[in-house]
Order: sequence, then C-alpha cells, then structure tokens
Amino acid sequence: MKITDPIADYLTRLRNAIKANHRVVEIPASNIKKEITKILFEKGYILNYKFTDDNKQGIIKIALKYNNQTKESAISSLTRASKSGLRQYAGADNLPRVLNGLGIAIISTSKGVITDKEAKKENVGGEVLCYVH
Repeated sequence: MKITDPIADYLTRLRNAIKANHRVVEIPASNIKKEITKILFEKGYILNYKFTDDNKQGIIKIALKYNNQTKESAISSLTRASKSGLRQYAGADNLPRVLNGLGIAIISTSKGVITDKEAKKENVGGEVLCYVH
C-alpha cells in the first residue's frame, strides 16, 4: 500500500496506539521518521525505541511512556503542521511556540530534523513538520 504522507501516517499510528493504551507500536522506518523518533526520546515523550532491519525498509519499534499513577501518556497531542497539499515553513525569526514553550515543534532544516528551540539557537528556519505536547 502506497502512503502519500508517511509522517502523517507515523503520527496517526502513535496517536492510535496511545488511545488503545498499547505499550509498543511498530512503524515502517524511514530516515525522517528515525530522526523524529530520536527527538521524541531525547525530549522524554517516549520510553525507548529500536530500529530493526526486515530486509525491506526496516521497522521502528517504539515503547510508549505512561504515568504509573494516572495511566496517562506522556504525549497528550500530536499534530501534523505541514501537510502534503499545504507546506508550512517558518523562518528563523518566526519559529512557532507550542503551549508557550511547554511543547515542541519538530522542524526539518538544512541542519537536519531538530526542535524549535534548537532551530532558534542555530538561527535556521525550515519546514514545520509537527507539534508535540
């Protein structure tokens, strides 16, 4: 099956797994999905991840993070900003802020896939891929 927007598919699989209270979700891999997964892990939104090779494109196994007492996910919202029909770009001077700095925006720049705070520090803009909080 051909997917027209692989990043939207990645975010939807994560959202569905969180709503179903799954512990692990498997997603077909690509380089940009791997970079987004690394950012989610570094920022504490997921528990762990593993890249496995299946002699095709590979699979990303993501262990989702939940609060032990309330059983709520660390990710409360995943929103795709730039869609295939309407790309969203932001310059270095007008990068988006998510929940007044409590969330992150993941941005594809010339220096790789980074968060909004790192892009501001590096003084680069790019395509706003998604918002996480």
